[in-house]
Amino acid sequence: MSHKSWMKTVPTENCDVLMTLPDTTDDHTLLWLLNHIRLGIPELIIQIRHHKHTRVYALFVTATYESLLRGADEIGLRKPVKAEFGGGTRSFSCEEDYIYENIENELHFFTSQERQNIIRYWLENLRAKQGEMLHNIHFLEGQPIIPELAARGILQQVFPIHEQRILNRLMKSWVQAICEPQPLDEICEYFGVKIAMYFAWLGFYTSAMVYPAVFGSLLYTFTENDQTSRDVCCVVFAIFNVIWSTLFLEEWKRRGAEFAYKWGTLDTPAESIEEPRPQFQGVKRISPVTNAEEFYYPPWKRLLFQCLVSLPVCLFCLSFVFLAMLGCFELQVRMPSAPQRASERNG
Repeated sequence: MSHKSWMKTVPTENCDVLMTLPDTTDDHTLLWLLNHIRLGIPELIIQIRHHKHTRVYALFVTATYESLLRGADEIGLRKPVKAEFGGGTRSFSCEEDYIYENIENELHFFTSQERQNIIRYWLENLRAKQGEMLHNIHFLEGQPIIPELAARGILQQVFPIHEQRILNRLMKSWVQAICEPQPLDEICEYFGVKIAMYFAWLGFYTSAMVYPAVFGSLLYTFTENDQTSRDVCCVVFAIFNVIWSTLFLEEWKRRGAEFAYKWGTLDTPAESIEEPRPQFQGVKRISPVTNAEEFYYPPWKRLLFQCLVSLPVCLFCLSFVFLAMLGCFELQVRMPSAPQRASERNG
């Protein structure tokens, strides 16, 4: 079942994330999932639909504005601050919500990408309690429920819903626009910082490639055909590339820092203090560094897996490649070349 088919056949105005279940889903599984989401994440609003042609269930997920504000505070979402309070960006706080721009506007304070990120964070961090099970699935204490159900095929897909109005605007100002600057701010608001930063780098790299292309074309045009002129041309072009690549890297560092500051990711926390990925499994403990509760996987288990699985597999593959290479050399030695075979026949 394609995403577009769901959007066209089951239109829902208030929806940020769509979750689909196969047509073989029984009532017990559906009710179990609904109860766990509603009890574990009371901030979410869920509408259940059933597609009459494919008999596939779908959960349309959204949240109220007040719940999204609490979620933004929970994940530390950075939002622009009003000029009278210092400007710039700051991690959102419900206690000081009055200092942020457009806080009074429920429709425009959060972008669709920010709303979906908050809801995805809640869904991926819905964790099981001790002894919980669904059919033959036995959950570990603290194990993420949604990723496990997706891995077992109980959940078919979990994906965000596009806004056709914004897509049409981006189609005109970005895809169909020729020789015009990219709308990077609009890309960042809709697709997120990572996608916007990638296209910012891609546009900067494409523009910077004009200089070596033009310089190389001029050298090729005016260089004479003798070997000395070609050698001098190669040396000059190599020196130019060294200077160009250095300037390119330094300029991108400055440009990337500008985008990072503008989009509020310049001083984001390091990965070491961020939430672990939902698929990570381990035992709960108090971190000796941050004094916060975290999931811990013993290093000896990781080392045991490396020694008993990873290392033997790598050694086997290396040995196989080495033996195959020796076999090729042996075949080359044993099989005479074509001139030798011809001389033997003539002799």
